[in-house]
Amino acid sequence: MNYLENKVAVVTGASSGIGAATVRALAARGVRIIAAAIDEPQLNAMVDEVGQGGAEVYPYPADVTNALQTQGLANYAKHTFGAVDILVNNAGLMLFSNWVDVATDDWNRMVDVNIKGYLNCIAAVLPLMVEQKSGHILNMASVAGHQVGESAGVYSASKFFVQAMTESMRKELGVQHGIRANTISPGVINTGWADKVSDPEGRKAAQELNRIAISPTDVANAVVYALNQPPNVTVNDLIISPTRQNW
Repeated sequence: MNYLENKVAVVTGASSGIGAATVRALAARGVRIIAAAIDEPQLNAMVDEVGQGGAEVYPYPADVTNALQTQGLANYAKHTFGAVDILVNNAGLMLFSNWVDVATDDWNRMVDVNIKGYLNCIAAVLPLMVEQKSGHILNMASVAGHQVGESAGVYSASKFFVQAMTESMRKELGVQHGIRANTISPGVINTGWADKVSDPEGRKAAQELNRIAISPTDVANAVVYALNQPPNVTVNDLIISPTRQNW
């Protein structure tokens, strides 16, 4: 059964990778979507592509680290479609470095996007969902939020934060307001992240790890599964990883 038909979703980090694959997968199930990302040209190209199939998808350029922009995103979704039923908090950064490298720029970027960015988006949509007395917040987590890998200390810490935050939301928002909250925890996914690691040794480790990666579409299918449940069912955390990943 398709519980997603005509729902309104806001998807962040939507211009590429898991975000773009999620937009495509949700659009195929009749979801009306506001797709947000910081890369406006790539975002517009993706939306044009998906829209050719008749889907209702609109782009909204936004930096999730900017609370004014995320509030504008929520307001735009409400103005365009009259509601916000789903938030897919997906925009994120995975940057590897060793502690002795003291890569503070990378640390701060991950905290700003992976933690503050998620909180900004939640703060923007949550009042609408409380008013509607319904909603679903899906936070993209990671297997790194379950166990810590070498050279990924700050990234793992940011994803442990997401796990803890979501469990708290589930217990409060789900129980008291009927607003579902859950996480998807991907393993190694080929989103081009490995080439974005600025630390040379970290980049080498990331590229080696990426050899076993699965596709963003695999994760998007998991997102659809988690979202496409009856209102009284919450998939708390769904781990999806490559068969050959040994952690």
